[in-house]
Amino acid sequence: MNKALKIPHDGTVLVSDGRKALFLKNQGDDVFPNLQVERVLQAPDNPQTSQQGTDKPGRTFGFDQRAAVGQTDWHQRAEQKFAAEVAEMVNQACSTGDLKAIVVAAPPRTLAELRTHFSEAVRRKIMAEVNKDLTKHPVYEIEQHLVPGA
Repeated sequence: MNKALKIPHDGTVLVSDGRKALFLKNQGDDVFPNLQVERVLQAPDNPQTSQQGTDKPGRTFGFDQRAAVGQTDWHQRAEQKFAAEVAEMVNQACSTGDLKAIVVAAPPRTLAELRTHFSEAVRRKIMAEVNKDLTKHPVYEIEQHLVPGA
C-alpha cells in the first residue's frame, strides 16, 4: 500500500464487501492514525440461489434464432444492492458535511459497484482506493494495511 497515505483527523475509512460495511473514523492524526468503529452494516441473510429462483432460465426468440438467457445470480444482485445502499449512506454523509475525507477499501467487484453510485462530491473527497477485502480483519490490522509502520 502507499506509504504516503495520511488519513486526516476525523477522516473516514470505509471497509466493505458485498455483505458487510465498516465505517471507521480516524480519532488520531495523519501520522499516527487511531481508527475507531463508527458504524457496522450487515446485509440480510441471502438464501441459496436454488431457493430463490426455482424456474429454469428463459429463452429468447428473434430473427429466426433462439438464445438462452443465463440464470440470475441472486447473490451478486444482493451484493450490488448492498453496495448501492452503502454508497448512498456515504453520499448522505457528504451532503450533510460529515465527510471530511474518505479512504475506500473493498474487493474489486464491490469497489467498482461503489464507484458507480458515489456522488461527484464524494469522488472529490476520496483520498485512496484499496483493492482488498479487509472486512474480516480487526481494526488494528486494517490500520496496518492502510498506513504501514503507523
